[in-house]
Amino acid sequence: MRDEVRARWGGALLVCGKCSKKLGGGFGRKGKRSLARALRDEPGLGKGRKAALGVVEVRCLGVCPRGAVTLVDTRAPDRWRLVEAGADVATLAAGLRGEG
Repeated sequence: MRDEVRARWGGALLVCGKCSKKLGGGFGRKGKRSLARALRDEPGLGKGRKAALGVVEVRCLGVCPRGAVTLVDTRAPDRWRLVEAGADVATLAAGLRGEG
């Protein structure tokens, strides 16, 4: 049994699952996808070990904003983002990758 596994992640995005469930989607082209799923579809982001930046949906982060989802970038844990439903995921992903 191995005691560690390599990953290419430079960090992880923690997405609040409770906020996502309250919204019932709100992201993606048709507005029916959760934020975590929409982010995983963006180039360079994902949940697999080979992604540059991992996306992990966690239980509850305790902020509970209305009409938004809480997002924590582990590379900057002192700044939590509140992503409103319907936000442009491509623009958000570009900013998280450092392109925007």
